Amino acid sequence: MSENETQLSETEASDPAAAQETTASESQHSASEAAEPASVRDEDAEAGSEDAEAVEGDQASTEGATDEGDIAADYLEELLDIVDLDGDIDIEVRGGRTYVSILTEENGEELDDLVGDRGEVLDALQELTRLAVLTATGERTRLILDIAGHRDQRQEELKEQAETAIAKVKDRGEDEHLEPMSAYERKIVHDFVAESGLLSESEGEGRRRHVVISAA
Repeated sequence: MSENETQLSETEASDPAAAQETTASESQHSASEAAEPASVRDEDAEAGSEDAEAVEGDQASTEGATDEGDIAADYLEELLDIVDLDGDIDIEVRGGRTYVSILTEENGEELDDLVGDRGEVLDALQELTRLAVLTATGERTRLILDIAGHRDQRQEELKEQAETAIAKVKDRGEDEHLEPMSAYERKIVHDFVAESGLLSESEGEGRRRHVVISAA
């Protein structure tokens, strides 16, 4: 008999009511742990923890990527019907991560409202799409949603910001703080900085979290 079982037996012998309370408390604790869902809203979890994602990169298995892409496409098609907007949905798997894009005619602006001024609407729709996949499969996804090429355009802007900041750090030797951005965008900047041979890390909390570039 284990030490815990021995202690429980002694408790039952001396005080049956206390033993009952202890067992019930332990059962309740175990049940709450099992029932607790994985949050899809936690910022660090969104990137699988930013530092972990920087190491992990795109090592996720391609298994199931097509299925989650189809689930996301179905969800987005229903959304487009609700808001009465037209758009073609493209699904692509890169390095095990699913990329879903809503495309429109060249220079079309009908989907701009689904992006938002700074991409905040797009980020919210991405989280909703990930939640739809989680609900259907029971598994979290690192799926990336793009609308009308916004993320590709934003990536070019981030590259320019990073290059400017990198040049300043090399010239002055002082740290450079970039503007607050999402975990996905910070990951892009971290990659650019790593290619330059400098160092970068994220600082701040919540909406103020941003990348700081420093000399190696």
